[in-house]
Amino acid sequence: MISLLKARCSKTFTGIIEETGTVLRIIKSARSAVLKIKAKLVLADLKLGDSLAVNGICLTVTDIAGYTISADIMPETLTRSSLGQLKSGNQVNLERALSLNSRFGGHIVSGHIDGTGIITQIKPDENAVLYTVTTPPAIMKYVVEKGSIAIDGISLTVVEVTPTGFDVSVIPHTMQNTILPQKKAGDTVNLENDIIGKYVEKLLINADAPPAHQGLSAERLYELGYF
Repeated sequence: MISLLKARCSKTFTGIIEETGTVLRIIKSARSAVLKIKAKLVLADLKLGDSLAVNGICLTVTDIAGYTISADIMPETLTRSSLGQLKSGNQVNLERALSLNSRFGGHIVSGHIDGTGIITQIKPDENAVLYTVTTPPAIMKYVVEKGSIAIDGISLTVVEVTPTGFDVSVIPHTMQNTILPQKKAGDTVNLENDIIGKYVEKLLINADAPPAHQGLSAERLYELGYF
């Protein structure tokens, strides 16, 4: 068995789930926890310190022993996500961080969720299943029809938007390869908005603000230490 201090997670994911793992144990302290997961496929080239998305949350691998992966969950993550609700035997969505030679099948997912939502309705729709999720206005303002959203780390397309929530349509392949079929009305899910919308908003807010320095000058170069 080998172990390593936790590192800061700063990787990118695509929202295409590679496999579902099984929670072996979640060891909780006062405000943090250690999560132990049994997996197989993601272990192929996983190393200590690598990033692993667990139900959409970017965690750092701190221990690998056989088929068991361990990761630390800090207080902020427990507060803002559904990870604290996990129990032994629960299934979780797993995805390794994107590599440079990977196909980009979903959308840009950071693994830093914006908050959670509640599944309020699940209904069949021909060969698909419609999930209705309600969530606070702070998340809804970035949700757009036909846009992307990550639910428990799964890259999905929004098919309808209401003032308090949205619908996603889930195809059979996604139902077969993620934990969505185990969800029921009333369950909490982790949500991450499309990061592009947040960057666009930031740029628009600052568009009319005067720049701190108009171009370079001798004074500015001196301030930067070039003289």
